[in-house]
Amino acid sequence: MSVQPETETGTPAVAAETPEEGAYSFAAIEAKWPQVWEDLKVFTPVDDGSKERRYVLDMFPYPSGDLHMGHAEAFAMGDVVARYLRQQGYDVLHPIGWDSFGLPAENAAIKRNAHPSEWTYANIDTQAASFKRYAISADWSRRIHTSDPEYYRWTQWLFKRFHDRGLAYRKNSPVNWCPTDQTVLANEQVVNGACERCGTPVTKKSLNQWYFKITDYADRLLDDMDELRGHWPERVLAMQKNWIGRSEGAHVTFVIEADGGKPAMDVAVFTTRPDTLYGATFFVVAADAPIAVELVTEEHAAALDAYREQVKALSEIERQSTEREKTGVFTGRYAINPLNGEKLPVWAADYVLADYGTGAIMAVPAHDQRDLDFARTFDLPVRAVLDTGEEDPAVSGTATSGEGTLINSGALDGLPKAEAIPAAIGILEQQGTGEKFVNFRLRDWLLSRQRFWGTPIPIIHCPACGEVPVPDEQLPVTLPADLRGEDLSPKGTSPLAAVESWVNVECPSCHSPAKRDTDTMDTFVDSSWYFLRFVSPQYTEGPFDPEKINDWMPVGQYVGGVEHAILHLLYARFFTKVIHDLGMIDADEPFSALLNQGQVLNGGKAMSKSLGNGVDLSEQLDKYGVDAVRLTMIFASPPEDDVDWADVSPSGSAKFLARAWRLGRDVTSAPGADFAAGDRALRAVTHRTIADAEALLDHNKFNVVVAKLMELVNATRKTIDAAGGAGGADPAVREAVETVAVILSLFAPYTAEDLWNVLGHPASVANAGWPAHDAALLVQDTVTAVVQVQGKVRDRLEVSPEISEDELRELALASENVQRALDGRGIRTVIVRAPKLVNIVPA
Repeated sequence: MSVQPETETGTPAVAAETPEEGAYSFAAIEAKWPQVWEDLKVFTPVDDGSKERRYVLDMFPYPSGDLHMGHAEAFAMGDVVARYLRQQGYDVLHPIGWDSFGLPAENAAIKRNAHPSEWTYANIDTQAASFKRYAISADWSRRIHTSDPEYYRWTQWLFKRFHDRGLAYRKNSPVNWCPTDQTVLANEQVVNGACERCGTPVTKKSLNQWYFKITDYADRLLDDMDELRGHWPERVLAMQKNWIGRSEGAHVTFVIEADGGKPAMDVAVFTTRPDTLYGATFFVVAADAPIAVELVTEEHAAALDAYREQVKALSEIERQSTEREKTGVFTGRYAINPLNGEKLPVWAADYVLADYGTGAIMAVPAHDQRDLDFARTFDLPVRAVLDTGEEDPAVSGTATSGEGTLINSGALDGLPKAEAIPAAIGILEQQGTGEKFVNFRLRDWLLSRQRFWGTPIPIIHCPACGEVPVPDEQLPVTLPADLRGEDLSPKGTSPLAAVESWVNVECPSCHSPAKRDTDTMDTFVDSSWYFLRFVSPQYTEGPFDPEKINDWMPVGQYVGGVEHAILHLLYARFFTKVIHDLGMIDADEPFSALLNQGQVLNGGKAMSKSLGNGVDLSEQLDKYGVDAVRLTMIFASPPEDDVDWADVSPSGSAKFLARAWRLGRDVTSAPGADFAAGDRALRAVTHRTIADAEALLDHNKFNVVVAKLMELVNATRKTIDAAGGAGGADPAVREAVETVAVILSLFAPYTAEDLWNVLGHPASVANAGWPAHDAALLVQDTVTAVVQVQGKVRDRLEVSPEISEDELRELALASENVQRALDGRGIRTVIVRAPKLVNIVPA
């Protein structure tokens, strides 16, 4: 496609309508077909088992306003997959809904003195209208909103099943706290030490919070990625693997000596290198862990308290940074090394995290850089126990790690690492002071939020009975309808806590006065099972119809941004595995295949208000038409690559669509014409296009399919306009144009539908069926042989694919262009690669 000249404002201008484009009007076509599709229920699956089922799903949107350019790209990609599968004869489920709980709605309600639902559902209506205009092949009868009580009733029901299995629990722990939003943040929601939503530096706060025990599934989440390999992007699998972070090593028990009236106590540490125990010269506990307060002596307590206040202001990234100067305080206690009996001073420091492992470590400064930096800061001993051939770390200041031979390690001396690790574990197990252990970087999922606009946690707290789940028949626990504006402002506790009429209830067990839990769930809970609800959204006896769920699950193709690689995708996998273990579904992975689309940029940068480089989607649709915008998104690059809107040409797409549409007006043969009687050359191009498109679509190479389609349009136009030919009456022309309509329907549904109608077929082209290609027409009658003289192309010859090397050499040497290039010179050699290449080297 050619880029049109730019206007003075830098926006590509739409070319003036040419005679070739005729009466093509995207506005008229867009007005014509939506009601027809709706009346015919074109995109509603029959769901009766008469066809093989396929489930295609786009990550559902958050209703923050109207659709933007990112939506335009993502949903165009998913729609190609859904429409292609439907053309292939599958019964396709391609639903749509909204992830409609969340903090932005609450903040908007505070600003507007409104209820969050008002802003939320107004935006949903806006987006729904835009999606319909964008011609997404969605089944609108299955539309869901996670903020509907009919939906979150089942989110609460599932929470209760997790609670019954011990997978939902409460504990006191230091949590990430956003002072601005006045809410807890999961580790994944802290970006560079700041709240991902508002950018405020995150602090630490000790709260009693609800967690999902995702760590119970860590091994399965990691191991089951093997069945996703080849169907999910490798970088997503790598990100999940790193986030889960399985480490094999040992739990080692140290005894903390009694001191100053404080009794002795056992503290376990996790280490991946138990072979280096003889190199431990001090012991460190996380400053913010309860154990630090428990073991500190009275003499050092004040210093620890002051230090803990400093630590609260640090993010985990800052605490673990290797660039940051090490800080800490001595606790006044000593730990006994279980292998050599040595007394190790116990320090409290910020570089050890309370919720990783046991919140305590043995420090081996010679072979761990952070331990070495700490030892050098506080003048602690450094003892090498691993001979790597490098300079002593006590001298160089650089820790040596990895392979080597054990030294200064008693019975382990002389052993290589691979033998020393199991030997050390064997000694610990024999002594009863340690055991082999697998640890994970993954931590349990913090799901409590001190906000209003989310799913209420269905637990009642009774002084006598403790935690009592709300009975199923009393679900959903709905949100109060009368909280608005300032009533929702952050105050350190959930706004629900202030609504006494909502909080104060009767205990379902003993009927004594009790109180509802006032936290709401992380919105990732809502999106961790929504794909299951789409199967039967009107079902009222459970979260989904057990008679239908295994017909559709798992999702065959999931489409969305790579930014969800860890959070949403990992949580959805966890939920699916738990629900599988509950015996509710057969699948234990939610998404068989994953397609990540790239970003839409402008001028090489992400679109943003601050940069002033945003592009308004609705303006683009008004100017170029829906089909042109969709086609431009798809043709610009492979789906996973970014699209720079400054480098593409929606006006060029509009011209191509007009050319394709015009073909239909030139077809004069009747529907049902005998294609076999048509022009063989054009038929060969048509059938090659069908075969190539099929192979390319199966590998998500949508942009190349568009290029092939453009070639077919050009070949068809050439046949129609050829002097002395049959023109539009040729049955091969009808075959080609019908093929154009079917393939184009994947990318430009309005134009394709109108073209199909012009060709004399009833709606809808979406169900026309994928054309079969004739293998005999894929065999080429001729191929192009390139003839080079001294490396430069001098001629191209149309020859038989079966031509011999001798025959091709003779034809090449007889070429006038070749003789002219040789200009009487002799020939040193002729290299022939029949049937494609001849290279002549002059003497």
